[in-house]
Amino acid sequence: MKRLHAAIDLGTNTVRILVAETDPAMGLTPVWADQIVTRLGEGLSARGTLAPSAAERTLVAVRRYRDRARELGAAEVLLVATAAVRQARDGGEFLHRLRNEPGIRPRVVSGEDEAGLTLLGAAWGLGPVAGTYALLDIGGGSTEVLAARGPRVLTAVSLTLGVVQLGERFFASDPLAEPELAACRAHVDARLRDEAWGRIRPHAPAELVATAGTPTTLAVLDLGLSGYDPARVQGHRLDAAAIERLTAWLAALPLAERQRLPALEPRRADVIVPGAIVLASALAGLGLQAAVVSDAGLREGILLDAIGWQPPA
Repeated sequence: MKRLHAAIDLGTNTVRILVAETDPAMGLTPVWADQIVTRLGEGLSARGTLAPSAAERTLVAVRRYRDRARELGAAEVLLVATAAVRQARDGGEFLHRLRNEPGIRPRVVSGEDEAGLTLLGAAWGLGPVAGTYALLDIGGGSTEVLAARGPRVLTAVSLTLGVVQLGERFFASDPLAEPELAACRAHVDARLRDEAWGRIRPHAPAELVATAGTPTTLAVLDLGLSGYDPARVQGHRLDAAAIERLTAWLAALPLAERQRLPALEPRRADVIVPGAIVLASALAGLGLQAAVVSDAGLREGILLDAIGWQPPA
């Protein structure tokens, strides 16, 4: 019997919701999905705590999504908070506020658990991926990299390498300046080399699956779409040359012009370039020429984990 469930992925940059019919044997039938950039992690790296204005607008978004999920027939919302809440000194206070919201069941997950849930969602969305592969989840406050075979995680690494912090740390010019781009690339390359590749490369992944807002937005731009189409984005192969071309083009645009692009959410315009740098660095570090984009990720994984769905062998 199918039931209606709802999940919120509460990220450092974006709040995402999915309401879906669920079936332990078949997985999910999406009913409604939405996302909004609330920038919960705004200024977090410098201050160490959540900005009150960012916390308030995030709570407003969560309440609105909870109310809509109820209207559709979901009894409660499973909410997973990620990097911003686990990194902030006052993250526990924010989680307490979420727990006081009726109809919300929140939890904070570790970076490794976040990676596992994201893998589950991607495995449902993409279907079987042959051999050993890597999964890259580029977030606002952290980036998760894992090696997997089928649905099984072989190793997972969570880095405090989020696009919000990268944007705040490295970019001040408008349009972006080449020295800023070079400094960001060097930093990302070094962090992945020092913290990820020693654990990921020994598994020799033959494919890279990329999920979250950066790769899906780049896929929309690469496809030349006027708006977001999950069916077109899902499974799109984004090659290294296309990423390089899009990065150079976006960096050369003034922020106001990036914000007006129909395929780019305005509040993602200031973090899309650092995200593209992370994706390009991951491909280069793994010696791969293209990434497979997955529209499905953490919010799907939250629901699939809750109902006990497992990918077919």
